[in-house]
Amino acid sequence: MESELIPEDIREEIMRRLAAAEAEHNVRVLLAVESGSRAWGFASPNSDYDVRFIYAHPRDWYVAVDLEEKRDVIEYKIVDEIDINGWDIRKALRLFRRSNPAFVEWIQSPILYRSHGGFADGARALLPQVYSCENGTYHYRSMAKTNYRGYLRADMVPLKKYFYVLRPLLAVRWLERYGTPAPIEFNKLLHLLEGETDLLDAIAMLLEKKKAAPEMGLSEPVPCLNRFIETELERLERPDVVRFRSSDVNADLNQLFHTVLAEQP
Repeated sequence: MESELIPEDIREEIMRRLAAAEAEHNVRVLLAVESGSRAWGFASPNSDYDVRFIYAHPRDWYVAVDLEEKRDVIEYKIVDEIDINGWDIRKALRLFRRSNPAFVEWIQSPILYRSHGGFADGARALLPQVYSCENGTYHYRSMAKTNYRGYLRADMVPLKKYFYVLRPLLAVRWLERYGTPAPIEFNKLLHLLEGETDLLDAIAMLLEKKKAAPEMGLSEPVPCLNRFIETELERLERPDVVRFRSSDVNADLNQLFHTVLAEQP
């Protein structure tokens, strides 16, 4: 399974909108990626393009008494198939410090639209020491539990919700086995089911259905997958423990912040 390819006309329009956002808000896009199902590797034919970006203002913007009151996101209404929004670098790094799952996935996305300066490489280099596997486990377990209980116990179930449960459950297995942030591409997690042929066959069949079905396509439940999901959720049922990294990562995050600001006008 290869990462989703972006049609050239869509890519060009995304690049145009990123440039327009820079001009409108007087910022520079440091990193722009595809998020969601296209980056995960199981998009439907009519899936949106979920474009997410990190940006920086000119240096003097951050030297202000009212910095905390300034807006730190850029958001656009969804008017077509392109959903685009971004975070200011300071917001992004503060969330990174708490192992924010969205940010961690963005910097690992296999679909890159823009990268400027040293931000992306610097953030990826810090990932092993900043990321908390405990936080990741909590996030993925909660995501799997919510989607399973909310969508996969009916007579007909949304195809995409199986992957919204299976991917986080396999990500937890990755964290348990390797102790490193899980890759976001679904196919890179499947080796964690090695030897479980029935599950792998069912997933392969479901994946083909998902890629051919509309975004809200439905299917009958798959018994062997439901059994696996229920067993994994039961295994992972334990008191919630969320640990934030100690302040010793602040120096590294501040250094990255200062490095990026030095690159700005």
